[in-house]
Amino acid sequence: MTFDQVFLFALLLALFALLVWGRVRYDVVALGALIAAYVGGVIPKGEIFSGFGHPATVIIALVLIISRGLYRSGAIEVLARHLAVASRGLRTHIGLMSLVAAALSAVMNNVAALALLMPVDLQAARKAKRSPAITLMPLSFASILGGMVTLIGTPPNVVIATFREQVLGTPYGMFDFAPVGLVVAAVGVAYVTLIGWRLIPVERRAHDSAKELEDLRGYIAEGRVGEKSKAIDKRLRELQLMADEDDVNLLGLVRRGKRVPGAARNEVIRKGDVIVLEGIPQGIEQFLGAAGLEAAGSEKHGGVASETLELVEVVVPQDARISGRSALDVRLLYRHGVTLLGVSRRGRRFRDRVRKLQIEAGDVLLLLGHAARLPGVVDWLGCLPLADRGVRVIQRHKAWVAVAAFAAAILASSLDLLYLPVALAVVVIIYVLLRIVPLSGLYQSVEWSVIILLGCLIPIGTALEASGATALIARAIVDASQGLPAPAVLAILMLVTMTLSDVLNNVATALIAAPIGVDIAHHLDVNPDSFLMAVAVAASCAFLTPIGHKNNTIIMGPGGYKFGDYWRMGLPLEVLVIAVGLPMILLFWPL
Repeated sequence: MTFDQVFLFALLLALFALLVWGRVRYDVVALGALIAAYVGGVIPKGEIFSGFGHPATVIIALVLIISRGLYRSGAIEVLARHLAVASRGLRTHIGLMSLVAAALSAVMNNVAALALLMPVDLQAARKAKRSPAITLMPLSFASILGGMVTLIGTPPNVVIATFREQVLGTPYGMFDFAPVGLVVAAVGVAYVTLIGWRLIPVERRAHDSAKELEDLRGYIAEGRVGEKSKAIDKRLRELQLMADEDDVNLLGLVRRGKRVPGAARNEVIRKGDVIVLEGIPQGIEQFLGAAGLEAAGSEKHGGVASETLELVEVVVPQDARISGRSALDVRLLYRHGVTLLGVSRRGRRFRDRVRKLQIEAGDVLLLLGHAARLPGVVDWLGCLPLADRGVRVIQRHKAWVAVAAFAAAILASSLDLLYLPVALAVVVIIYVLLRIVPLSGLYQSVEWSVIILLGCLIPIGTALEASGATALIARAIVDASQGLPAPAVLAILMLVTMTLSDVLNNVATALIAAPIGVDIAHHLDVNPDSFLMAVAVAASCAFLTPIGHKNNTIIMGPGGYKFGDYWRMGLPLEVLVIAVGLPMILLFWPL
């Protein structure tokens, strides 16, 4: 082996180890690997940032913005809410929701599809008085399966399509993935509907995260400032330091019967003011005594607060602003006037000192704040609401315009009238001009961590291929499977790719596995399309762990799942995907 090959293999091993460890964000790991590759001399200066201008990177960024526009237009959400009726039987409900999730995921981002349907599913579970754990995992798996159907359904498909253009001259088209992906998705949806949900552990089926959060809700109380109160002439934010000792939150100030507007935390407290506070009864009583306040009434979510404050339950995705940080770190209360009341984490409930608790992906948070302000704060935090509140952004008159523009772009691209990135860019411009996606939210729609990951790993993948490292790996796989027919080698590649996808980001898996697949095809002198399609299908299958796909992480908290719950339903599904996908690949993309 050459120095470049040894260096790249060592870099790849370190990259895999750090991604599996998960303590450092994957985009930071990828950026570090890119810099190391440049310093090691395996990537030239002119190509170090070439990945950020790669068509795959551009397409994924544009699809994320378009998904945001479809979400904001309300058209898809209205469709989902009409199709999901809580009165239906459990199996019918799972089948219908899974079908809708798969269909939406074929034309928009997987996470966006789940974000639309999860509140509907949770509401149906509440009305039917059943645990959401029974239906959330089938919903997540179906949304992942649906992404296999089209080019834009999932990032690995975009990566595979653009890689094919590099090695074979032309990319895959919008619906080239459909013959295989549609069959695999249909069989997968049938499995989660008829069998899969029955494999969820019985103890999870009794779990109800919403009830846990109900138990976490604190009490709203009002403390009147008397003549001898220690609060007089202090600012509300200064008094919060005293309140912290009793784990009490100061929510606002009422003067002459009206809540003080704006930055009430900087307001100087006067005699006769009423301080609105929240906490457990014992903490409230201790603080009232310490601050010399008179109890002006204490009832659960009553009094002045009930007219202006609202509770909302949200789940934390992997890339949320608050993930890995505490409410104090993001200054949730001081900057936004929103209080974190409780945290539910895989069956564990946190109530004391939750503002100092480091939030993890998959946590369910209970937030308290002004009704008009909460949606914006939830969006700023990067969290997903768990309550279905109807169409959140009223743009019904723009809904069909949004859908028509997107459909026209897909049609133009499919007929080769427009280059796909250009067609999608036109849709984004239309959405911005019509304010379906506001300029303020344009860049917030893009998952920049995914873009950084892709932009950093594309040059590394190119260096692996150019150095002959992928050819070495391919040769090792071919030698290890000596004497086996080509379909068996294809099955081995799918199995290895699936295993990587369960612990790595699916984009990283596709970038590494695609060139290996092509090299194996060249060694066997067979059709490389068969191996590229195998990688595309397998890279999208992350059903064994909650970390393999973002959707699996999102449902972890609301469903109350444990790390080891996923493989029970996911392992048979992955076996089924290989059993169905392999013959479909050989049928439509013969060796």
